[in-house]
Amino acid sequence: MGFCTSLRSCRGRRGGRGLASRGLKPKEGLALAQRHVAVQEGPLYRTEGSHVTLWCKVSGYQGPAEQNFQWSIYLPSAPEREVQIVSTADPSFPYAIYTQRVHSREIYVERVQGDAVLLHIKELQDRDAGEYECHTPNTDERYFGSYSAKMNLVVIPDSLRVTAVPQTLHKVERDSLELKCEVAKSTAQHSHVSIAWYRQRGGEAPVEVISLSRDFVLRAGGSYAQRQATGDVRLDKVGETTSKLTIYNLHPSDQGEFYCEAAEWIQDPDKSWYAMTRKRSQGTIVNVQATDKEFSVRLETEKRTYIVGEPVEFRCILEAQNVPDRYFSISWAFNSSLIASLGPNAVPVLNNEFAQREALGQLKVAKESDNVFVLKIYRLRLEDSGKYNCRVTEREKTVTGDFIDKESKRPKNIPITVLPLKTSISLEIINNASSVLEGESLRFGCNVRSGVGPQSRLSVAWQLVDKQNRRSEIVRLDRDGTLQPGPSYAERSSYGGIQMEQVRPGSFTLEIFNSIRADEGHYECRVAEWTRTLDGEWQMVGERHAGTPVSITPLEAGFAVTAISRTPGVTYNESFDLQCIIKPHYPSWVPVSVTWRFQPAGSTEFHDLVTFTRDGGVQWGDRYMGFRTRTAIEKAESSNNVRLSISRASDTEAGKYQCVAELWRKNYNSSWTRLADRTSNLLEIRVLRPVTKLQTSPDSHFAVLWYVHKPSDADGKLILKTTHSSAFEYGTYAEEEGLRGRLQFERSASGGLFSLTVQRAEVRDSGSYYCHVEEWLLSPNHAWYKLAEEVSGRTEVTVKQPDNRLQVNQTHRNITVLENQWVTLECQVSSRSSPSSQLSVEWYVWRPGHPEKEAVARLSRQSTLRYGDLAALGDLRGRIHMESPSLGLYLLSIQNATVRDSGVYDCRVEEWLLDPSDRWYKRAEDLSGLTTLTVKQPDPTLQVDTATANLTVQEKESFPLDCSILSRSSPESHFAVTWYNLRAKEAGGRAEEEEEEEREAVLSVGPDAVFSPETGRWEGRLRFQRLSAVLFRLTVLQAGGADSGNYSCRVEEWLADPNGVWYRLAEEESGTVAVHVQDAGSTLQSVICSNDALFYFVFFYPFPIFGILIITILLVRFKSRNSSKNSEGKNGVPLLWIKEPHLNYSPTCLEPPVLSIHPGTID
Repeated sequence: MGFCTSLRSCRGRRGGRGLASRGLKPKEGLALAQRHVAVQEGPLYRTEGSHVTLWCKVSGYQGPAEQNFQWSIYLPSAPEREVQIVSTADPSFPYAIYTQRVHSREIYVERVQGDAVLLHIKELQDRDAGEYECHTPNTDERYFGSYSAKMNLVVIPDSLRVTAVPQTLHKVERDSLELKCEVAKSTAQHSHVSIAWYRQRGGEAPVEVISLSRDFVLRAGGSYAQRQATGDVRLDKVGETTSKLTIYNLHPSDQGEFYCEAAEWIQDPDKSWYAMTRKRSQGTIVNVQATDKEFSVRLETEKRTYIVGEPVEFRCILEAQNVPDRYFSISWAFNSSLIASLGPNAVPVLNNEFAQREALGQLKVAKESDNVFVLKIYRLRLEDSGKYNCRVTEREKTVTGDFIDKESKRPKNIPITVLPLKTSISLEIINNASSVLEGESLRFGCNVRSGVGPQSRLSVAWQLVDKQNRRSEIVRLDRDGTLQPGPSYAERSSYGGIQMEQVRPGSFTLEIFNSIRADEGHYECRVAEWTRTLDGEWQMVGERHAGTPVSITPLEAGFAVTAISRTPGVTYNESFDLQCIIKPHYPSWVPVSVTWRFQPAGSTEFHDLVTFTRDGGVQWGDRYMGFRTRTAIEKAESSNNVRLSISRASDTEAGKYQCVAELWRKNYNSSWTRLADRTSNLLEIRVLRPVTKLQTSPDSHFAVLWYVHKPSDADGKLILKTTHSSAFEYGTYAEEEGLRGRLQFERSASGGLFSLTVQRAEVRDSGSYYCHVEEWLLSPNHAWYKLAEEVSGRTEVTVKQPDNRLQVNQTHRNITVLENQWVTLECQVSSRSSPSSQLSVEWYVWRPGHPEKEAVARLSRQSTLRYGDLAALGDLRGRIHMESPSLGLYLLSIQNATVRDSGVYDCRVEEWLLDPSDRWYKRAEDLSGLTTLTVKQPDPTLQVDTATANLTVQEKESFPLDCSILSRSSPESHFAVTWYNLRAKEAGGRAEEEEEEEREAVLSVGPDAVFSPETGRWEGRLRFQRLSAVLFRLTVLQAGGADSGNYSCRVEEWLADPNGVWYRLAEEESGTVAVHVQDAGSTLQSVICSNDALFYFVFFYPFPIFGILIITILLVRFKSRNSSKNSEGKNGVPLLWIKEPHLNYSPTCLEPPVLSIHPGTID
């Protein structure tokens, strides 16, 4: 088929392409529901730099009337790649290559209508060539049809060249003018060229002189057409690319700038021609000097004000040289409308209206002399008032004998005023009343007192001006006696609602029957006097009018209804009256309908009881037909008041009464209109029953209801009921409690004693028993009604159960166990109420941190075990066991105890007995003493090596940080290890600076062997080793100066509980390792000064040692000198000094200094 049948086949990239995506044309005869997108047929050839438009429209779519469009292009360099240009819905649709041009409106979409658009490219570029696609997003219920279409646009260079020599020429009137223009093109495609010459003066619009179309048709502009026909304007081709414009007999009006404009046309695939480019040449300034042929025009008349019937003459005077040798045409105008015209042959031509008056001899248009032209009206009319003027146009005769228009002039307008003939009649108007009630008739008289001529006739018109100052004509009597009603009164007049007559000459009357509120206003009588003119036509001499105001009071003004009754409360079988009073007091011809409505006691709806219709009839409602036999309705003769009388009252007549009055008006066409309706106040009639003393009598019947009241209930519950007709019914309490088989009801022979017996009493039968007595009588409507009722005193009945002797051991206990051990809790019943009773036991626990106790398990009296919420939701269910090894002893055992099992436990015991109905009931319950269970975890024995150490390394070397665990709490425990770097930081702010330690985490290893990420300066420089289960090592690679500081490790010991949940048992921190990183270029002094211990070792401890050594040497020397005999030095010179001892220091600062004495002259 070629159209989409599924979503997948239509979706593609943006929801489907349909027929257009396959390059096929849509088939004819598409259904209305089949979408079809069409674009301008291609290929289109357009020139670079031109403004291009491409149209696209969609049909057969569903959804909103305004569809969205998306334009894309497939460039020749990448024919498979779509480049998005512009969208009507999405501003972010264009690709970056087109974004700037779209935002600057260089490329935009113009919406022609809801389903058609134009793509505009203001300045076409060479890169704009390609295949354009128009796509419409889907708004249909399903994909069906084509959603896009494509066409090709080819961009070609603009090769059109239009040149002309710019110059300024000075010519004299009647000279000739020749101008040349060269047009050239080099377009490869087949194209046509059109050429046109234009003249432009100042800021005026250009005027076309002559043009050669693309189809080689020569055509002159409007103002040059006549001259081109006479041969004064020519366009000739004088070469392959050059055309020549020739104008003979130049006129002064030819002055201006002349230029030529050329357009290059190409034929599109749809066979239409398109102007690809249009250019104009430079202009030639032409000045034309006129010869002396000026003329002037003057209009004259005798006066400006005239009376109807007087003559008037207008003279149009031409002042010029050589008038006989020149040709002039004259036109006369009235209020800018043409009256007549005279050509050079002086033959007048008049328009239709004035031609008729000229034929009757009432008007004349003539040429009095060569320079004087006359317009004469012999008898002026009122409509001849206005502005008159004449226009003179000089004409030139051509060689063919035809005339062409040249210059035209006209003088100022002359206004004249034509006054009407005056009349001397006077009027007097009378009316029957200035204020009437709606519906009453209006009567007016209009008398013409004086001034009517013997040959005159009168026309009379009655008009109404309403409160909004709108004027409408009621009726008119023409001068020939024809009576014509006004447009808005024609229908009323046809029904006889409007009457006008002439009772005698000069006396006229108007009568309006059955007035309405729209008739209120100011009434005017307008009388016009007419006289016949000499030509037999009637002419109005004058008009007079007189008026009188009339106000109309609406019928519903003050309309109100009141309902009253003198007997709002009556007893059975008495009578009562209801009055419906209507105000104001209307005349008898005003129709009013009255309806009595009734709402029975206990009901929320009103219903019609009886209606007094507007024509005096009575209509009874069909809801309460019983009222008719005991109800009388009466309407007063002098008013519209209605009285309703009801006899033999009963409950049926008790309720609320209301009367509704409707005000009606009969229209002129015999139809009825309801003007208003009013509703009275509510009247409540209470019908009271006879007073009773609740005593037995032959007419009374009794109903007895037995109730029981429980302390837990707010009201008593019905056990048994006997109606006044002796019917017997069980109450809901008897049915629910199963009392039917155990109840017995009796009534004494005298009829005044009623008794109720409950057999086989049970505990649940306890309560307060009483009876409710109702007295019933027969109403006037032969229906039973409850006259009175009374409630008896209460009889308290208590049914007891056996005594409670249940006791549970109340001893408190404390039990402490370790995790994973077995623990047993006891619940001992020491005594019970009956040996045949059954017991149920339920264990509870208060856990630390929980505000309420929780149920653990329950052993029912049938020995059924049910777990509580605590055991059911956790793992406790599989670890608890309940048993009763002996009578009255109940044990609760917990296997593999956990810390979460710690808490305070107790048991609750319930004792159940069998009642007389063989049903088990709970007789007693008791709680045991509290057992405090404590489940402990193992004691922590974690110990980490806390010895301190010093470590000095060279920069770029590695150094290890060991974390050794000396003891652990359990062989099953896991460890989490974190190394920290503690660096000294200055507190600042005082002369004596205090140092604080800054703690930084280097690496963390969790108990699950998960490492923390290496961050900052440690990234990529850390290596972790677990040398044994209790020895961990962290090696820092590539040590730097910033790594100097104190290091320690913190160890956390984690242990799994019986449920396999890991918890932290203990944590310890190791001793610190002082690490100093030596800079590769550091000196011995910097190393010593940077370490406090080394500083004291080098500069403090050696001095005492050196002093002792020197003293020792001096003592030895002194003794040797005394013991020797005058020893001398070498060469006979005594030794006067010794060399200083030399100290060797270890470069690592880790070895003690070595003292050495170099060889000297000491013996």
